Amino acid sequence: MALIQETDFGTPARPSEHLVTLSIDGRTLQAAEGTSVMRAAAEAGIAIPKLCATDSLEPFGSCRLCLVEIDGRRGTPASCTTPVAEGMTVRTQTDRLAALRKGVMELYISDHPLDCLTCPANGGCELQDMAGVVGLRDVRYGFKGANHLDQPKDQSNPYFTFDPSKCIVCSRCVRACAETQGTFALTIDGRGFASKVAAGAGDFMNSECVSCGACVQACPTATLMEKSVIAQGQPEHSVITTCAYCGVGCSFKAEMQGDRVVRMVPLKDGGANEGHSCVKGRFAWGYATHKDRMTKPMIRERVTDPWREVSWDEAIAYSARQFKDIQRRHGRGAIGGITSSRCTNEEVYAVQKMIRAAFGNNNVDTCARVCHSPTGYGLKQTFGTSAGTQDFKSVAKADVILLIGANPTDGHPVFASRLKKRLRQGAQLLVVDPRRIDLVRGPHVRAAAHLPLRPGTNVAMINALAHVIVTEGLVDQPFVKERCDPRDFIRWENFIADLRHAPETVEAVTGVPAEDVRRAARLYAGAANGAIYYGLGVTEHSQGSTMVMAMANLAMATGNIGRDGVGVNPLRGQNNVQGSCDMGSFPHEFTGYRHVSDEATRRLFEIDWGIGLDGEPGLRIPNMFDAAIEGSFKGLFVQGEDIAQSDPNTHHVSAALEALELLVVQDLFLNETATFAHVFLPGTSFLEKDGTFTNAERRINRVRPVMAPRSGKQEWQVVSELAGALGYPMSWPNAAGIMDEIARLTPTFQGVSFAKLDRLGSVQWPCNEASPEGTPIMHRDGFVRGKGRFMITEFVPTEERASRFFPLILTTGRILSQYNVGAQTRRTDNVQWHPEDLLEIHPHDAEERGIRDGDSVSLASRVGATSLRAVISERMPQGVVYTTFHHPITGANVVTTDYSDWATNCPEYKVTAVQVTRSNHPSDWQRLRRETDPLRRRVLAPDTAAE
Repeated sequence: MALIQETDFGTPARPSEHLVTLSIDGRTLQAAEGTSVMRAAAEAGIAIPKLCATDSLEPFGSCRLCLVEIDGRRGTPASCTTPVAEGMTVRTQTDRLAALRKGVMELYISDHPLDCLTCPANGGCELQDMAGVVGLRDVRYGFKGANHLDQPKDQSNPYFTFDPSKCIVCSRCVRACAETQGTFALTIDGRGFASKVAAGAGDFMNSECVSCGACVQACPTATLMEKSVIAQGQPEHSVITTCAYCGVGCSFKAEMQGDRVVRMVPLKDGGANEGHSCVKGRFAWGYATHKDRMTKPMIRERVTDPWREVSWDEAIAYSARQFKDIQRRHGRGAIGGITSSRCTNEEVYAVQKMIRAAFGNNNVDTCARVCHSPTGYGLKQTFGTSAGTQDFKSVAKADVILLIGANPTDGHPVFASRLKKRLRQGAQLLVVDPRRIDLVRGPHVRAAAHLPLRPGTNVAMINALAHVIVTEGLVDQPFVKERCDPRDFIRWENFIADLRHAPETVEAVTGVPAEDVRRAARLYAGAANGAIYYGLGVTEHSQGSTMVMAMANLAMATGNIGRDGVGVNPLRGQNNVQGSCDMGSFPHEFTGYRHVSDEATRRLFEIDWGIGLDGEPGLRIPNMFDAAIEGSFKGLFVQGEDIAQSDPNTHHVSAALEALELLVVQDLFLNETATFAHVFLPGTSFLEKDGTFTNAERRINRVRPVMAPRSGKQEWQVVSELAGALGYPMSWPNAAGIMDEIARLTPTFQGVSFAKLDRLGSVQWPCNEASPEGTPIMHRDGFVRGKGRFMITEFVPTEERASRFFPLILTTGRILSQYNVGAQTRRTDNVQWHPEDLLEIHPHDAEERGIRDGDSVSLASRVGATSLRAVISERMPQGVVYTTFHHPITGANVVTTDYSDWATNCPEYKVTAVQVTRSNHPSDWQRLRRETDPLRRRVLAPDTAAE
């Protein structure tokens, strides 16, 4: 294996069908119109020296190394800023150019430390390379410099160091922060020789920097350098893999020394991220080798017993014996399992197959139940398929973006950078969210409108937008006539035109002025390309499925489906939420969203698997919990999910887990759920996995192992052996074999294989005979279901209401530096940005309660209470409070209720009636968590501990 070196063409590509012919160094070649001379040369294999130029940034022309001579033009223009022209004759290597370049390099080196042998960039420094390219052998001006050599390092950021003594002021870091990330945290301070890079008025840690790493990647010297490289040295080989955090699905090069990761570098050819990253994917991978990792199987008969380390054979045999005994005593349906959206498609497929074939029932569900199950239901009803319609690149062609219930800068930051870039180019943004997220108003982007609706009124709001479009004649009638079912449309049109959906009527429900709603509706309907992007603020409601269908109605009514720049696009929360749903993790569906009651589909699986299968849907996660408490459900296999922290109404979940006779947990760490477990099976981190993830745009990406599993087994191998111990032989030669089986049984994956993914990099399903290289844009010529189906979306207020005792409404969300329940990110330096969950409260609500900024407060609902610190913020409207759920000590889900979506049981996390009061003491829940901290329960049996 070697270090993967991606070609840097110096300037971005300029897509154009018109080609121009030119000559460079005597070679005749063609290039797309608008291409720079530098890139045209690079594409032909002709290297022009450069320092300030890189193909991820717009040309800048400051370093003066890329000078060329062009016949008929005076001087020596910079090749990076000079576009090609028909008949142009260019020379890149002449004595004149050599002298100019050498003189420029002398100036750089005169103010640069000559510590190349001890510099962390040695072997990977562009300045060093260019000095060799131009033939620098002496510096007439000396080596002492004048301004920069004595500048102190900024080591405030936990992941990288800024050493201004090595800075050549090429501005690549500043431009990367602006153009690629869109944060504009860096600037050039001073002028001339006194110019220097500055992170605001202070250090990096206290600046606007979001630690995405774009500046570090762009830096041509050791000025900005990963601390891991400084400590460990330069990597020697690379493995391309996929990030295991959010649903964007960024591709990375894991750059290695042996089996040790030195750094993660975003891949330029990554279909989802195109060379960009966020703080989590770029830097927060250390959890994979954290001391808390559990690497050996453990069992205990009672949860009050200490854990006992055992062999794999004993753990698997014990689990199988206990599961079989439960079924013998309580029936076949007394056990089930939950799959994980953090695991690979292959691992998820193995678990659902084990449950259907070895357990003999359909009691399988996925953590997508508690986040995006309404997406699957709603989009399938309207469009015919349970997935978003576009690829992420599509946003570059959107003119108006309707962003509903999502906060991309925190939850999906790489997509947010694409979005912000499009906004800076002139697209307009409509934000529908109770909270004033960063995209509403920032120093460089500003939404055209913010509709701060009351939590729980999403459907009323979207119906009001649709009402304006219908009653003001803004419907795209030709699209509707050609692409949609006419009877459904007429029925919906009559429904939505009713005055009860008028913005003036709905204003009393949503709290949003009618004129603002009308203005937003006209803007979206009048756009050449209108796109909808949404998140958990849409789905995690009692009307989540209704809201998804309402957004689909809106897109169809305006013709915003089936081309670039439009669509209905869910921003999936976890790395493989889409994939876990695709793989048949729901109790009523096989892979590809085909119902278990369909005889033809079930027969297909029965023939392939060699066993009869149940045609009745199994239990959903909430049904499992209820049945456990009632006494009919006794055994549960949990793959990679911390349901005791992530699911709503924690007391109810805990009671269900306590009632189980057998809980088997497969995970990296002893999490909150493992507190209740009888068997712990160690899992694998993404750096050890071999398989695929499917991101929010249906992109199937390879996940390649960069190190051997620390537990000795891949997770799918463990599941396969457990199925065998239960009496159903289930084995594959490798993960590629599992994908071959998935492709054999799943029409949308028919053309997918590891070989194809290795060749193409990634594909978006459907990938089959009709689309052998995947489908970036869905529903181009027609909907999957045939004619688009308009659905009636009646607004039904949630049963969770504020009252005199619980007058505030709590809504929840994420923060940039942390991920989900924090099991991964809390074990990295990301905790320096977010060491605890905080409660945001409006100044008026805080003043009424005598709460000051930083006070400890009690957050209580009808089902529970917890304590945390308050932050007074005007981001929240009066009457609404907000917190995150990344730290188990907070126990945010102690207060969330059992209310859920009517169609899918997705919990209503976003609407909980609460009271907030000052408090100086931790809650009962927090005391309980400290007493039952799973890390405290790592204590092994005495004989095992002695070993």
